[in-house]
Amino acid sequence: MTKEMEFFSFLLEQYAFFKKTTADKILNKLDALNLTERVFNMYEMYHSEAIENAFADIDSMIKDATIKN
Repeated sequence: MTKEMEFFSFLLEQYAFFKKTTADKILNKLDALNLTERVFNMYEMYHSEAIENAFADIDSMIKDATIKN
């Protein structure tokens, strides 16, 4: 498993805990909104800053994508 995939898995688990849900539900939501690849590709930024910043960014992406759909 690549370091990016390991971090993505960690991020999903932590974000799910933060949102009081499961990683599967988070992944399904990201998939439905076509955000999975975008979040995965944010590895360089997300792994080097406070994880709460990643959570805020993901919240914003989900909100924006939900409004567009």
